[in-house]
Amino acid sequence: MRNKRFFNILVPDTRIYIFIIGILIAIVSFYNMHIAIVGVFLLTYLIYHNLKITNIRRVEWTKYIEGLSSDIDSATKQSILNMPIPLTMVEIDGKINWYNRKFLDIIDKNELLEKNIEDIIPGFKIKDILQPQEKKVVRASIQDRSFKVLYNIIKSSKHNHSSYIIMLYWIEDTNHENLKKKYNEEKPVVALVQIDNFDEVMQSTEDSNRPLVIAEIDHKVNIWANKVNGFIRKYANDKFVVAFEKKHLDNLEAKKFDILDEIRDISAGNQIPITLSIGIGTDGKTPLQSFEFANAAKDLSLGRGGDQVTVKRNDKISFYGGKTKAVEKRTKVKARVIAYALRQLIEQSDQVMVMGHKYADLDALGSAMGIYRAAKNRGKEAYIVLNNPNPSINCLMEKIWQTEEYRKSIIDCDDAKLKVSDGTLLVVVDTHRPNFTECPELLEKTDKIVVIDHHRKGTEFIENPVLEYHETYVSSASELVTEILFYMDDKINIEVAEAEALLAGIAVDTKNFTFKTGVRTFEAAALLRRAGADTTSVKQLFQDELETIVARAEVVKRAEIVRNFVALSTCEENMEASQLIVAQAADELLGIKGITASFVLGRKDDTIIYISGRSMGDVNVQVILEKLGGGGHLTVAGAQLEGVTMEEAKEQLKDAIEKYFEEGEE
Repeated sequence: MRNKRFFNILVPDTRIYIFIIGILIAIVSFYNMHIAIVGVFLLTYLIYHNLKITNIRRVEWTKYIEGLSSDIDSATKQSILNMPIPLTMVEIDGKINWYNRKFLDIIDKNELLEKNIEDIIPGFKIKDILQPQEKKVVRASIQDRSFKVLYNIIKSSKHNHSSYIIMLYWIEDTNHENLKKKYNEEKPVVALVQIDNFDEVMQSTEDSNRPLVIAEIDHKVNIWANKVNGFIRKYANDKFVVAFEKKHLDNLEAKKFDILDEIRDISAGNQIPITLSIGIGTDGKTPLQSFEFANAAKDLSLGRGGDQVTVKRNDKISFYGGKTKAVEKRTKVKARVIAYALRQLIEQSDQVMVMGHKYADLDALGSAMGIYRAAKNRGKEAYIVLNNPNPSINCLMEKIWQTEEYRKSIIDCDDAKLKVSDGTLLVVVDTHRPNFTECPELLEKTDKIVVIDHHRKGTEFIENPVLEYHETYVSSASELVTEILFYMDDKINIEVAEAEALLAGIAVDTKNFTFKTGVRTFEAAALLRRAGADTTSVKQLFQDELETIVARAEVVKRAEIVRNFVALSTCEENMEASQLIVAQAADELLGIKGITASFVLGRKDDTIIYISGRSMGDVNVQVILEKLGGGGHLTVAGAQLEGVTMEEAKEQLKDAIEKYFEEGEE
């Protein structure tokens, strides 16, 4: 059919001319019949001759076209058979139908027909080819050789039946991949090493033993650097910088950075264990950027309590260690410096806004009230941003709501967005995560932001605050604020209700002075007691409704034990105080003999499940709940899961617990 059309284009259509001659003969017949008869004989001959010539030309053109097609088919077959690259023809299920000699050479096997390509080449998957994608390229490795596999899916028809075959073209790029691998392995990695508690260790060590302790630390850190063929320099008494090639990083991560354990085991006359914070930066576009990654990673390690390693690869952050509690710092120099800086910022601002985290507890509200009073003492207009009270702070809210001052000063997020200006100082207390604050939009409306927090840092944090007071060893944000208030005016100048709120904040985060309670915690409590805080009134702030106590008992009753020492329970009651019940039940489960960690799940609504984790210190609940997107402290942590059922959330939590112990974090 195609040959006929081609022929009609090349050969003129003589039928038109014959038709015209026929018309002329018909006209002539009206005038002279004899001449017309001769014309008819001549026309008949012309028609015969035209048909004969046309048929001859058609046969010749058909032979020419068929010969040309045959030549093309032969050339195609020869080019495929003698193609200089390996070629394979497989069916949709992976069965090999045909291959050339080049493919046989790279496989180094015989009799491949009818075998599955996935069995011949481990790791090669036909499903990767069948998935829709823009680039028709997949990768494969054959006997330490690397190949880029181009493919083409062809539809074939045999015996009125259509099928598909896949043509695979194997392009070797082993040299390129080896060069790429070598380039990645030789990328520079920067590690910043800092001793967390150097001053405390030296103060607790006798003078004669201090050189031995320093020498032992230097010796172990230098050995660690030499194992990775790294360059090391000590640029301060407690700080080192190490540079090495990236190919050693995987091995260090596989060993969970055992340098942390080696330093912690040093016993050369020191009374307290020595811990390190290490920040590692890699995959930066320049060595300077890798150094910046390392510096940010070290800050994260310090912000999470120390005794751990943080590895930062662009936006990806990994944590290792963090097994021990943060060591309390006895010196209050930093508290005095922060208090002075905060006083200067308040005096230079038009107004002050204070906000804590969503679903505020007594620590968040108490510390906010302390900063509020500091601003009022400087003669500045101040506001506390609080959207909706909750059962955990209802008693305190009822107490302060009786004063007109607080009724005017507590505003919600919408009002705060209307009042904020460029001259506003925004103080964030008891959280460092922007999405966890009462009004995240305020963070975008002012550049003057102060962060006061005691939680271990996660991957999400408020960037570039003008002032940050982040101490993970401290019991609560209320303790930090109490010290700031003391150094800001040489004495605490606050109302009784504010002193009681701060004391309640310390009490709630220390579980009545049993967890994370240091010398400075009791000193802060003593300052508040002298400021007029009444312990009986503070106790009344923790009173609960009868239904809350009953619901909490039900949660404890339905607890199950995981790994013999972890208690796990759920709060099925969907009530206003369910979040408070979850936290309190997690605390109470630690009272069971043999239980060292507890987790309680509760439902906020049909879409959100929240989890409270508690620990006696042997299990790091923060590391467990970080796997679910949460955070907190070694002994107190929380998380929220969206779009899951209670059973699904429970299974995810169990998987996170199992993974924690499998990784050897216990």
